[in-house]
Amino acid sequence: MPLPLPPELYTEHGAERRLGVELELSGLPLPRLVSLVTDALRGETRALSEYEFDIDTPLGTFRAELDFDYLKRLAREQRRHPPGELEQTATDLLGSLAQHLAPLELVCPPLPLSRLDRLSRLFERLRQQGARGTRHALHYAFGLHLNPELPATDIHTLLRYFRAYLCLHDWLEAHEDIVTARKISPYIRAFPRDYVRLVLKPDYHPDLTRFTADYLAWNPTRNRAMDLLPLLAWHDESRVQAVAHDDKINPRPTLHYRLPNSDIDNPLWSLAHAWAGWLQVEWLAADPQRLTDACRAYGEHLDQLTPDFMDPWSLKVRPWLR
Repeated sequence: MPLPLPPELYTEHGAERRLGVELELSGLPLPRLVSLVTDALRGETRALSEYEFDIDTPLGTFRAELDFDYLKRLAREQRRHPPGELEQTATDLLGSLAQHLAPLELVCPPLPLSRLDRLSRLFERLRQQGARGTRHALHYAFGLHLNPELPATDIHTLLRYFRAYLCLHDWLEAHEDIVTARKISPYIRAFPRDYVRLVLKPDYHPDLTRFTADYLAWNPTRNRAMDLLPLLAWHDESRVQAVAHDDKINPRPTLHYRLPNSDIDNPLWSLAHAWAGWLQVEWLAADPQRLTDACRAYGEHLDQLTPDFMDPWSLKVRPWLR
């Protein structure tokens, strides 16, 4: 069944917008994950190392990997320069340990929004074959990341999407029912309240250079529930790297929404759940008057003395939901 579409379906160049998806999971050996994706999408597999595989499909190239950077680098190096027996044994032991602690990650190519149902069917097949999500163990903190391409990459478009997200963050967190392991992890922290106040001010009209400087001053890290560093690096990578110093920042003209859980083993969960939450951001960003009203109301909420748990914004924001 096709997923609902946002009000702004096309980019400024007339192309259908695309969405990249990253899914963290466990419960399957990596070769089994590769085989399932290859079979489901009629792909061809290319091994980059024992812990990384590219899968070329009619939809684009998927990557299935163990989310352990050191081990992947080591395995690639050993693929080029075969190690001695002792070194290989040590690598194999590290790999065995890592597969019990680190998630597998399936990185999907950007797909046109009208074709996201292909991912929904793929995820359902993985669930049926034993994939496990973040609720399967207390120490898991698995996420589903959405990378929506923006209709345009100018500062006006970026600000309206970012402001819409800030207004809806608390509601989105409740919508996703974030597990404890992810709440206490550093990966999906909310933005500092004083920075939120700055961005929501009616007189905050920065150009892209000023916005980037402000963002980096408050958020020199990928560890935000909404990570703007890939988009800002797409505009000016050297400026971002001068502050962030992180080679995992992948410049691209998309947002990087990291908040949703990976609940792939739950038969009542699907990509549609996280997508439905994100669509609220899309609808609010596309309605200037509603967005202005929501920003004003949230700014007033942030300035009130009543603690949020007594008067939660996640409930007060509902009039601005579609």
